[in-house]
Amino acid sequence: MFWAPEALPTVVPLTQTLPPSLGTSVTLDLNALSDREIRQAPDGWHAVLRMRGVEHRFWLKEPPLTTSAYVVELPLDDNFEMRAHAARRLWRALNGKPPGPPFHTLSSQRRQRLALALRALDARMGGNTYRVIAEVLFGTKRIPEHDWKTHDLRNRTIRLVQSGFALMRGGYRELLRQSRRKK
Repeated sequence: MFWAPEALPTVVPLTQTLPPSLGTSVTLDLNALSDREIRQAPDGWHAVLRMRGVEHRFWLKEPPLTTSAYVVELPLDDNFEMRAHAARRLWRALNGKPPGPPFHTLSSQRRQRLALALRALDARMGGNTYRVIAEVLFGTKRIPEHDWKTHDLRNRTIRLVQSGFALMRGGYRELLRQSRRKK
């Protein structure tokens, strides 16, 4: 799957530069890429380069040339840190070094909460009540016979369903970006 730099900040925007810049330059052989790895689109060329077990995504406005050196263009926007990190990982891979860790990873607690939110959303869209959803997610024994209206698991189930709806309505895109705490 190909992404534009505006949609996915880890896509590294490359620009050709002639003549090669001063100092040693790293060779980026784009002719070695197959049709599955590089594609032309109306906005330019999108490529996925697999090196050292990592997918590096980049974008070129102009058609790729083998005789050209490339530079990275990083806009000074809200996603600068993420773009710079992706560019550094690409540079390290091109130089035969380990790329290093990804910019951010989801914690196991966050992954578990997202899975619960999607399961809760699916159940709610299937017409189930919050009580039935809570019984499936948390177990029947944890759901009280009385005082359900004020129980913590009811509130938690409602929040999970709301989170699922938020993901469905486009919030899933935020998973591609660095997590930021709400102020």
